[in-house]
Amino acid sequence: MKISVINNLDPVMVLRRAGYGQVMDRRATEISYNRRLGSGFYPRFHAYINGTVINLHLDQKQASYEGSSAHSGEYDGDTVETEGQRIIESMTRLASENQTAENTPEPTEKSGFWGRMFS
Repeated sequence: MKISVINNLDPVMVLRRAGYGQVMDRRATEISYNRRLGSGFYPRFHAYINGTVINLHLDQKQASYEGSSAHSGEYDGDTVETEGQRIIESMTRLASENQTAENTPEPTEKSGFWGRMFS
């Protein structure tokens, strides 16, 4: 499933806000992010970032045999669609928070008793 990121948002921040962590795999050629569904390593949602697009799939299990990067992954289906919707909702909330922060005026410096006396 491919998810287009809303303008002015960082895809990494969108994934982090949705509960994804960066995968540290020295064999991988690109950075990826995952979110586990239970206490084990699999199944997990796995995401790659390509510009402003998040590529999401569900890894059901580890590669079946040594030397292979192929795995049992689902790229569509109800589970992946539901997770994609969850990421989109998280992204919408993040965009809303950013918009609110941009429209909030800068706080003025507090002026206590001594500040009023000597200013």
